[in-house]
Amino acid sequence: MNSLNTRTLTHLDWLEADAIHILREVVGQCANPALLFSGGKDSVCLLRLAEKAFRPGPLPFPLLHIDTGHNYPEVIDFRDRRAVELDARLIVRSVEDSMARGSVVLKHPGESRNKHQSVTLLEAIEEFGFDACIGGARRDEEKARAKERIMSFRDAFGGWDPKNQRPELWNLYNARVHQGENIRAFPISDWTELDVWQYIQREGLELPSIYFAHPRPVVRTKGLLRPVTPLTPALAHEQVEEIRVRFRTVGDITCTAPVESEADSIDAILAETAVTTISERGATRMDDQTSESSMEERKRAGYF
Repeated sequence: MNSLNTRTLTHLDWLEADAIHILREVVGQCANPALLFSGGKDSVCLLRLAEKAFRPGPLPFPLLHIDTGHNYPEVIDFRDRRAVELDARLIVRSVEDSMARGSVVLKHPGESRNKHQSVTLLEAIEEFGFDACIGGARRDEEKARAKERIMSFRDAFGGWDPKNQRPELWNLYNARVHQGENIRAFPISDWTELDVWQYIQREGLELPSIYFAHPRPVVRTKGLLRPVTPLTPALAHEQVEEIRVRFRTVGDITCTAPVESEADSIDAILAETAVTTISERGATRMDDQTSESSMEERKRAGYF
């Protein structure tokens, strides 16, 4: 009697297969998609999934990054190098260009540019005619993102209405849009932060160095660690400490905080992540703490 050669799929295998299915649905249904790539860990995972979905052919979409001009240089250098390694087309559009055009006006010079990425993204969508943007947002990050569909419909003004979304029963997705409308697709929406790190470990993915513990000058403010940089100097009453930190998520310097950590390897990060009780955005994103609904308000205006 011949025995069947069977293999038990792990939860990462299931998550990977589902994400690849979603990526292929986007490319099959949409005429001109783009993949949002910042150089962060979630978009690094998206790129690996895209490779598995479409190689050995070229990626069927460009990479798009909306740059505030205030990103950590380690991340920007990694973004550029990774795009070259994959022979991928990288499109970068800057909030500073939107400021020069007058479509973004800061309330004061020190205001975070993070929320203004919505304007620059919508301008890029119009410029290139993208009908879908693939992003690495996950439901476990923040409660507004927990409401998001896998294929999130955005109207002709880029707005998101959580009450006006399409059903997604039995993994059936509808990405069809009229002229000017847009889909935001989230293939790893059902992943957790721990899933992401386990996938990074399994696939041997490289990341920007700031994800791992390193010494950095910081000040303690409102329960967070604020990096001391030329953009975010210490105030006269603040005490500067140099401690070992790592970033759980990366973004605009003015609103992304590290966490105190000795985890300088993926194994150590997995051990920390397994026992944490605070979401990565709740622990590190200052812009999400301005109000209970700050993320939802930004998403309704066109945010990622």
